[in-house]
Amino acid sequence: MSLYAFYGLEILKQLILKNHIMKKQIIFAIAISMMIACTNSSSADGNGKSVNTDNGKTVSTPEPQEQNLSETLIGFDDSKTGEMPVGWSNGYTGKGGLGKWEIVEDKDNKVLAQVSQKNGGYHFDVIVKDETDYKDLEIEVDFKGVKGEEDQGGGPVWRYRDADNYYVARANPLEDNYRVYKVVDGNRKQLASARFDIPTGEWHKIKIRMIGNHIECFYDGKKFLDVKDDTFKDSGKVGLWIKADAVTWFDDLKIVDLK
Repeated sequence: MSLYAFYGLEILKQLILKNHIMKKQIIFAIAISMMIACTNSSSADGNGKSVNTDNGKTVSTPEPQEQNLSETLIGFDDSKTGEMPVGWSNGYTGKGGLGKWEIVEDKDNKVLAQVSQKNGGYHFDVIVKDETDYKDLEIEVDFKGVKGEEDQGGGPVWRYRDADNYYVARANPLEDNYRVYKVVDGNRKQLASARFDIPTGEWHKIKIRMIGNHIECFYDGKKFLDVKDDTFKDSGKVGLWIKADAVTWFDDLKIVDLK
């Protein structure tokens, strides 16, 4: 019942009590009140959703739709120190041989680290999470460049087909830059770059978001890179990446499926 109908009935009851109106007037007032109540009742749609009337037009107010998001958080506290975590695969792009990914202790925490420094030059170590398959996604990972004379860069890979075909975003404390690349048939091509202070030996957060061909890259919550690329249109694995002799640590990998 609308507010108007409620007040109408209240006034009607007072009039009846005071005998100030005749029987026909009472019937007329009741009919008017019922018409008002029915009019307001019809201003809801068949699903019970409220509507608003604006300048004589009826506008529906749909209920908010829930996004179909699936979030996966990967930590390493349950993994065995000194070994590569179960469910991951080791590979590399370019020259040299396999790097060494293993779990190391960081105070009271366990993290995943690439610890080998035997490779250099055009060499990129990649470790990917088995049984991942994402297209439109958001990735967050904690990253710390520990040491490396040639490089200290690291970051996530996604839409990974194999060790020679994928996207990667990486931060490099030695060069103080943040870049996103595509690697096609083993050849790395830069898509975008930004320069700012990236300290060695500190934890920072890298985040990327890709929907369709649109790539956005964030560092500690601030967006630095925004680019479009159509090279890899299909889903692929997610993983982590370092260059040359970089000793880089990673933790708390979060993957959100944005399909």
